[in-house]
Amino acid sequence: MDTATLIGMIAGFCTTASFAPQVWRVWKTKHARDISLAMYLLFVAGTVLWLSYGLLIHSLPVVLYNVLTFLLAGAVLVMKLMFDRAPASSQRHS
Repeated sequence: MDTATLIGMIAGFCTTASFAPQVWRVWKTKHARDISLAMYLLFVAGTVLWLSYGLLIHSLPVVLYNVLTFLLAGAVLVMKLMFDRAPASSQRHS
């Protein structure tokens, strides 16, 4: 593996892994009111575009970590939409 790909893999791991605590917290608390819907919509759209770009240039780090980031950020987005629509009495608070 060349140096540029190695750096890309490490950077991708770090930025993608940063979403794991958010996914866990939202899932655990069933609470996402403080998360910006607009930010996550834009971020997930941007992730899809980065994934498309990675496919076009055949970049393993860009493809791999944008698939994973899409799954994690997409999970937060889906939970945000689900939990924000749930009645307040059915949500647990941290």
